Amino acid sequence: MLVIKRLLSDKTALFAAVALAVYLIAGAGGELYSIYCGVTNIVPIYKTGDMSDAYSPPSRKHILGTDYRGRDVFWKAFFGIRTALKVGIIGSLFAAIIGTALGVAAGYFGGRIDDFVVWIYSVFASVPTLLFILAFALLLRKGFLTPSLARVFNGFSSVLHTDPGMLALYLGIGLTGWVSLCRVARSEGMRLRERAYVQAAKNLGFGPVRIILRHILPNLFHIVIIYFTMRFAYAVMTEVIVSYLGMGVQLEPSWGVMIADGQQRLWRGVWWEIAAATGFMFFLVLSLHVLGDFLRDVLDPKLRI
Repeated sequence: MLVIKRLLSDKTALFAAVALAVYLIAGAGGELYSIYCGVTNIVPIYKTGDMSDAYSPPSRKHILGTDYRGRDVFWKAFFGIRTALKVGIIGSLFAAIIGTALGVAAGYFGGRIDDFVVWIYSVFASVPTLLFILAFALLLRKGFLTPSLARVFNGFSSVLHTDPGMLALYLGIGLTGWVSLCRVARSEGMRLRERAYVQAAKNLGFGPVRIILRHILPNLFHIVIIYFTMRFAYAVMTEVIVSYLGMGVQLEPSWGVMIADGQQRLWRGVWWEIAAATGFMFFLVLSLHVLGDFLRDVLDPKLRI
């Protein structure tokens, strides 16, 4: 209730929340439409085009113009929302789960578990994130996996209704994005394990799992929410960069692919494809950052007024 009350009184954060809700609805609608087209063998609207209508500037018929194959740029950018949201949500959720689990375990148990977690996040922190994601995407997309692993990843691709490039982004972002949250969760776990209510729960004979689930996690859940929102924006931008470089999404509409395609024809005055992709991305990332700052101010006890 406090979050909703503060949200309604903050016009900027409210605008960001509404914009994000619109993006989420559009992404969900795009996913359902894509599944429907796959089931019924219908060519999606963002893949249909007329070569005679290529490079048409914005008009009433095509409000954001057409690309080199005569496809409507607006629909490509619109369905790019689905790609960005899937990568952002799944990749950030994966990273949040890993970071929270390892951080809480290290902070609560200490000892060798803490030493192991510190060692492993130190290793991942030293790895260049973008290079790791690019290498991981190359590994999955270029057929360098053993047949058994390839079948596993193809199965995951089918379940998530995604192409191998997107699956590589999910895993790459998840495997590299948990370090900062793990550090914070570890320090919070160390602080919370010394609290009186946690010590009382231990004296009553409660097990570690019950204490963590009932007393540790609820008291650092606000950190996870803030981190997830911020990581979401980073994941969206990472997807655009990797797809722009040709190592990410290929079979689905992507803002990164649109920017890469539009860049090649910018010298001809065909600006609308880049403008559409960057415009859609800008408002999504801006909304996530504004909402993340708002949630931090409201949920973080140290900043709460």
